[in-house]
Amino acid sequence: MAVDSRDQIKRYFEQSQQLFGNEIYRTNEPAAEVYQSTVDSLDEFRLQIHECKRCSLAATRTNFVFGAGDPNADLVCVGEAPGADEDAQGVPFVGRAGKLLDKILAAIDISRERNVFICNVLKCRPPQNRDPLAEEVLQCEPHLIRQLELIKPKLIVALGRVAAKTLLKIEGNVALKDLRNKIHDYHGTPLIATYHPAALLRSSRFKQPTWEDFKWIKKILNSEA
Repeated sequence: MAVDSRDQIKRYFEQSQQLFGNEIYRTNEPAAEVYQSTVDSLDEFRLQIHECKRCSLAATRTNFVFGAGDPNADLVCVGEAPGADEDAQGVPFVGRAGKLLDKILAAIDISRERNVFICNVLKCRPPQNRDPLAEEVLQCEPHLIRQLELIKPKLIVALGRVAAKTLLKIEGNVALKDLRNKIHDYHGTPLIATYHPAALLRSSRFKQPTWEDFKWIKKILNSEA
């Protein structure tokens, strides 16, 4: 979904104009950098933020997609943003790509109920499934960081190039293959990048490298047991 940032900004203001007229939408919430949460469980945190209106995506969402899975998971899988199915159901990765992700996780003896938490960088769907904008990431990423603080996973897996670049703060046109096979750091937690399940649905050539990544994921988790 590579899109020129100027096109993203133009589309953002066009959408804002349709929603709010010629007024510039601005949240009254605290700035992301001073965001704090004192709750000590995922359920409490969900209740605290499920009506978030930090950015204009709040006006177009059907559901806030907090995430789903084991609150004590060793593994957290992070995509870029909810899609149409996720927005409709309020659950991450429930479409065709999500069903494929479930199968991949099952192959390494993991399920949504056991030892994985699945979420996205953004908790609300961008219109037309466009890439997240910098301002949206600025406002929403603190939610993800707090989720990770509460879960305390051993490993984060960024699903897809956009999620990986967003989390690692990488600018420019970097290919996912250049981010794979490396252990990165995300706020003190090891992170690796692999292909998004949707990429596997588009092209079978990504299946083998993705399977190699997940075998590596299993080895990392087992070594940390």
